[in-house]
Formats: sequence, C-alpha cells, structure tokens
Amino acid sequence: MSTEDITLRLDKLSTNSFHWKLLIVSGLGWMFDAMDVGIISFVVAALAKEWKLSSIDTGNLISIGLLGMFLGAALSGTIADRYGRKLAFQLTLLIYSVATGLSALASGFLMLLGLRFIVGFGLGGELPVASTMISEFAPAKDRGRMLVLLESFWAYGWVLAALVGYLVIPQAGGWRIAFLIGTIPALYVFILRRAVPESPRFLISKGRHKEAAEVIRQAEGGSGAALAPWATDGGKALEVAAAPTGFGELWKGNLLRRTVMLWILWFGMVYSYYGIFTWLPTLLAKNFSLIRSFEFTLIITLAQIPGYFSAAYLVEKIGRKATLASYLFLCAISAYLYGQSSSVEQLLICGSLMSFFNLGAWGVIYTYTPELYPTRVRGTGVGFSAAFGRIGGIIGPLVVGFLLAPSFGGTTSLVFSMFAVFLLIIAADVALLGEETKGKTLEQIAQ
Repeated sequence: MSTEDITLRLDKLSTNSFHWKLLIVSGLGWMFDAMDVGIISFVVAALAKEWKLSSIDTGNLISIGLLGMFLGAALSGTIADRYGRKLAFQLTLLIYSVATGLSALASGFLMLLGLRFIVGFGLGGELPVASTMISEFAPAKDRGRMLVLLESFWAYGWVLAALVGYLVIPQAGGWRIAFLIGTIPALYVFILRRAVPESPRFLISKGRHKEAAEVIRQAEGGSGAALAPWATDGGKALEVAAAPTGFGELWKGNLLRRTVMLWILWFGMVYSYYGIFTWLPTLLAKNFSLIRSFEFTLIITLAQIPGYFSAAYLVEKIGRKATLASYLFLCAISAYLYGQSSSVEQLLICGSLMSFFNLGAWGVIYTYTPELYPTRVRGTGVGFSAAFGRIGGIIGPLVVGFLLAPSFGGTTSLVFSMFAVFLLIIAADVALLGEETKGKTLEQIAQ
C-alpha cells in the first residue's frame, strides 16, 4: 500500500464522530486563545484610565503581545514539522495560559509588557499548529467547512472576553481577575494530551507508518464502516523518500507565488484586525462610558458568529478564493463607513458588518493557508505566514496610537479609512495571485 493510498483513505472518509471530537477539542483551545486576545483589549481600555496611559503606551501594550506572537508562530511551525503537531499544540497552549495568569500579578507597566510578550509567544504558536492539524485530518470534501468552523471558535472566545469585560473589568481590580480567568486553558492542556492524536500525514512523512495506520484506524472506526486490510510488509511499501525541508523550500517552484500571496494577505489582515479590534473598546470609550463602550463592543463581537457560519457555507459552495476576496472587499467598505458614522445606530450597524466580514475572512484564511503547502513544510509554511502577519499586527496598533496622538491630530475617520485601504489591497492580492483549492486533496494541491 502506497503513501497515496493511505492519504486517500483519510480524504475519502465521511466526516464522523472522530472528526467532530477533534474539531471540538482543538476549537476549545482556539476559543481560549481568542478569549485572551479579547481580554487584553478590554484591559487596556481600563488601564488607560487607571494608570493614565498615553495612546502610545496603549499601542505598545497591545503590540508587545504581537511581537511575541511573531516569534511563537515562526518557531512553532518548525517544531511542528520536526517533532509533531501534538507536542507543539500542547506546549504553546501551556505557555500562554500560565503567562496570562501571572499577568494578574503585574505591579507596573513594564512588568505587564514583559508578561504580555510571553503570552503572545504561546498564543502565536498555537494558532497555526491547530489549523495545520485539522487540515491534515479533515476529508477533502469537508476540509474547508471544518477549518472555518474551527476558526468560528474565535468568535466564542471573543464573546466570553466581552462578557468578562462587561461584567468584571469595570469593578475595582477587575482587570486582574480577568487575567486569572484566562488561566483556565492551563488545566485544559491535560485533556488535550489524551484527546488529540498525532497527524497521520506527519507520521507518514517521518516514516512512522505503523503509528499512522493506527490513527487512521481510529478515524475509520468513527465512521462505523468496515475496515479494509492494511499492508503488513513491515512498512516497506510505505517508505517515503526523504525530501529537503525548511524555510528555503517556501521560495521554490510553485510555492514561491503562494508564499508571496500568503505573506501579503497575512500582513494586511493581521495589521487591520489587531489595529481595529484591540483598539475598539478604547476608541468607543472616548465618547461613551466604559461600561457603555464594552456593551457596544459585545454587540459588534456577536456579529462574528454568523460571519463564520456564512463563510463555512460559501467556502465549499463557491470556493476559497471567491469567498475570501469578496469578504475582504466588503469588510473594507464597512470599515470606511464605520469611520464616517455619526450616530450610535450607524456605529453598531457598520461595526457589526465590519466584524461579520472580517471574521468570516479569517475563517477562510485559516482554511486556505495550510492547503497551499505540502506536508513536509506545512507547519513551517503556515507558521512563517502567520509570523510575517504578526509584524503587521505589531505595527497596526502602534499606527493607530500615533494617529490618535494630539501631535498628529488624527481622527477615527482617518484611522478607519486607512484600514479600508489595506483591506482593499489584500482583496486584490487574493484575486490576482490566489488559486482555488476547493474539492482537491492536499496531495493534489501540492503537485
């Protein structure tokens, strides 16, 4: 039995209880990630008043976590390709969970900056590894939908963060309690250790064929179908020729165009996302009370959920490329209109549309990126794409801080017009350089 036969078994499976269990286990980890990112956006709004932070200080507090995410994403992809998806998933989850809890003990601005860097390191590493793992398990016909559903857990995490922000953070010392709540994922690591199997595609790439066969048996068992016999020749028929792997391979052959497209996409997407959504409670708090601004943010955040589910439908109906490009374009229009809003109703409608299309696009990005790289460099490719995007995430909140500083005289309208331009650029990037992957196996795409 060849390697192609084995991976074909995975792709021909019907989506079953095994896949849904894996999706939920990974998704809950994803949800805790989002909860942490969301909590800091509410914390900085409170600390800006409690510690009398300038807009530049606020931007630094947001961006330091993105610097950690840059390093975490780059290193975790390499670790995932060398030592396995499961190890990288658990390790990064544990790092950011513990560091989040320690953030509750921060006695000053510099201490909190250092801890947020460590949180970012773990957070940045976990996200690309989780999407890589799900992409390697999901059957070809449902892969896009499953990855968008995985990303939808991000919305649930943000909703939880918004509830914590609304109910807890306005209280005296509430931001410290919010960070302590963020330690919950540390306990969850022990569940992951038992529940998440290693990717069979990774195992095959390392010559660990018997282990891969056992994992695929588990997946087939979840379908309730009769199992076909496996080759029993000691793995000879399954030998895979060793191929050179690493960062340099991302820039060769057909991967060059894909890497360029993805790096531009990730940079612009992370730049706009973190620039917009981590500043949103603080920007609203300039014109409304803290509790009122958190309430508005919660409403806008809820629009993420239908955004994900609409993308989960369209990604298998019209394809990754068309869904992603159109959602980015519509998000750009919504961002521009949000900056022009002059009433609460307009803010909520345009903000909700911006949230709907932005997070729907994120669901497609986490589907699309792992698909464009072969197994031997999938973790590295996804990790470095995400890492380059984090550079945009570092810059975005800082740019907003400078634009809002009195010396620059910037306005909310200017800030959101700038983000609209970035979103239009990456929509064009996908439309011109992207390729369609709907319905293809990972091995077909890699050719």
